[in-house]
Amino acid sequence: MKIAIYIPAYNAAGTLPGVLDRIPRSVRDEVEEIIVVDNASTDNTGEVVLQYRHDSGLSKISLLTNAGNLGYGGSQKRAYRYAIEKGYQAVVMLHSDGQYDPQRIDYILEPIVKGEADAVSGSRLAGDPVAGGMPLNRYLGNKMLTALTNQVLGWSLSEYHSGYRAYRCDALAQVPFERCADYYHFDVDIFIQFSIKGLKVVERPIDTHYGSEECHQNTWRTGISILKLLSDYLLHRSGLRRSYRYDFT
Repeated sequence: MKIAIYIPAYNAAGTLPGVLDRIPRSVRDEVEEIIVVDNASTDNTGEVVLQYRHDSGLSKISLLTNAGNLGYGGSQKRAYRYAIEKGYQAVVMLHSDGQYDPQRIDYILEPIVKGEADAVSGSRLAGDPVAGGMPLNRYLGNKMLTALTNQVLGWSLSEYHSGYRAYRCDALAQVPFERCADYYHFDVDIFIQFSIKGLKVVERPIDTHYGSEECHQNTWRTGISILKLLSDYLLHRSGLRRSYRYDFT
């Protein structure tokens, strides 16, 4: 398959080189492109990417720089549209802060490569995330929001909020993902769209690692936004209020 790795980056100058170093050689050789989207960083993230490309000789690294901060979801929208337009068959998202293990890329992609899934989500909650450093308040909030989302969608995922994901590009092209949220609740929003289209999402357990990386997410804002998404979708599904993001007609 023609596969791209997408790395969202915001003020990641200190962690991004280490993440790139840890991508297995076999994966580097097989993927078509490694797309770094610099989301208007205020440090020298973009310069670090270009210097790494030069020093490593890894010419398949591309840098897309957003003129303004488009948000976590906005960065994904740009990357996925780019991947579709480039004719890639799959794209895997790998965070630039080192929280997700680059050596598990093949593991995350495997169900897509085998034709068993339209999307794959690495689940931290399928293991022991607290032992991996996930703060207890995040763990409990994640569990509650996941239970509610499963109730609404009729799914049985163990987590909706992991950033380690892979998508088939032809599946992405079937949903209006550019209507989804620009903030961190994009990850739930797009899965609602996948459920509407009947696309198949598969989970894979992953280890949890919380280190000294800076977290740019406001967990309260994200949680409230997800509750609003679920309410909007329920109203849309019941016909009480149409939602542009879920009306595919």
